[in-house]
Amino acid sequence: MQAHGLEDALGTPRLLTARDAGLLGCRACGRVSAAGTGACARCGARLASRDPTSLQRVWAWWLAGLIAYIPANLYPMLLTSRFGHVRENTIIGGALDLAHHGDYGVAAIVFAASVLIPVGKFLAIAYLALSLKLPTALGRHGRHRLHEVVEFIGRWSMIDVFVVAILSALVQFGFAATINPGIAAATFALSVAFTMLSAQSFDPRLIWDAEERDSR
Repeated sequence: MQAHGLEDALGTPRLLTARDAGLLGCRACGRVSAAGTGACARCGARLASRDPTSLQRVWAWWLAGLIAYIPANLYPMLLTSRFGHVRENTIIGGALDLAHHGDYGVAAIVFAASVLIPVGKFLAIAYLALSLKLPTALGRHGRHRLHEVVEFIGRWSMIDVFVVAILSALVQFGFAATINPGIAAATFALSVAFTMLSAQSFDPRLIWDAEERDSR
């Protein structure tokens, strides 16, 4: 809907936003309330035009996830024991081992879920956070699409942890063969959880402010 009487610095008509109209949207249930309302009448959630602590929490969870991701790649993800001989596999080592045995499809899935997706998510979140202060090469609404992609792919980062849990439960044959999770499984799960919290802490309404600033 085009705004009536709203123009930017160059005199170009721009869209009427809820903030311009004096309205607030609840991030919990979506109910729209008048500006100045302290709590949502439907769910009781706190209402605010913008979350002033959003970026602080984004960077805090992002850094925590990055710190946890480092040992997840350095320490073993799987501890495989066959007739008393214990073999340790890191994330990369496990993917290479699968490829060596001809399981290229599984190796590609493990590598994508354990390396490409987590690293891509770290880069995407950092890019979104930095783009709120700096101009970006993304087109209009590009940051919103990137934010939706980050939230969508976050759940797939846990595939490696699920595989470890299933193998540990199924392969328990005493002295003959056993599979147990390594310390990297716990740190990797923490890293995924922290990056999900980082993405959820991001206030997408800040993107509208950044786009309005860039348009000026």
